Amino acid sequence: MKKIIVANQKGGVGKTTTTINLAASLALLGKKVLALDLDPQANLTSGLGFDKRKVSPNIYHLLMNEIQPEEAIKSTDIPNLKLIPANPHLAGARIELVGFKDRETRLKENLAGLSGYDYIFIDPPPALGILTLNGLVAAETVLIPVSISYYALEGLSELLDAIRLVKRKLNPILSLEGVLVTMYDSRVKLSSEIYLEVKNHFKDKVYQTIIPNNVKLAEAPSFGKPAILYDKSGKGTISYFKLAKEMLGISVASA
Repeated sequence: MKKIIVANQKGGVGKTTTTINLAASLALLGKKVLALDLDPQANLTSGLGFDKRKVSPNIYHLLMNEIQPEEAIKSTDIPNLKLIPANPHLAGARIELVGFKDRETRLKENLAGLSGYDYIFIDPPPALGILTLNGLVAAETVLIPVSISYYALEGLSELLDAIRLVKRKLNPILSLEGVLVTMYDSRVKLSSEIYLEVKNHFKDKVYQTIIPNNVKLAEAPSFGKPAILYDKSGKGTISYFKLAKEMLGISVASA
C-alpha cells in the first residue's frame, strides 16, 4: 500500500482535480484506491458526488479519535475507489489539534491499521498548516501539481523546505513522488517555456504525461463526477488515464 499526498500550497493548480482523476483512473485499471479529503473546503468530497455539508462521519471525527477509519469510508461511483470525506467543520480541527501532543501524527496513527488498498491519496488544503503537516507525516511520497502560469514555481521552495523538514524530524521515508504539469495549452508559447523551466528544475521527477487546460476537467466536479464518468473520451480524461499508466509502468503510448 502506497500513501501519496498531492500537495501544493498555491491554489488553483489542479490539486484536487488530479487527486480525483488519478485515483479514479488507477481504480479503473484494477487498483484498490482510497481517496482522503483533508481540506475543509471539501472539494474532493463534493467532486466525488457527496454533499459536503451533510456527510458524516468524516475525516474530522477520525482526527479527533472519535471513530475508526473504516467507519468513515464511503463507496463511490467508481468500482475500487473509496473515499474518506471531509466537511467544512474540519476547519475547527486546525485549532483543536494544536492542543494535542500527537497533533502532527494523528492521521498517520489512524491510517496505520488500514489494509486492502494499493494506493491512498491524500488531498490537503493549499496551505502549509497543521492539516497538511498531518498529511505529510502520514504519506510516503509527495506528488506536486504545477500549473502553467507566470508564477508556476513561486512558493515551491517553501513546500520543498517543508518536505525536507518533515523528512528530517517526523517522517524519514518521505520523498518526492513526482511533479505533474497541469493546465498546459500547446497553443500558447508560455506553456512550453514554463514546462522547460519546470523540467530544468525537477529533472527526471517530472512526469512525461502533461495535463492539458481542459474545460470538461473543470466542469466535472460540479456534477459530482470524475472526468471519466463525465467526459469519457475527452483530452483531460485521457491524460489522467495516461498518467495512471505511467505511474504503473505501463507504456504511455498504449494508453
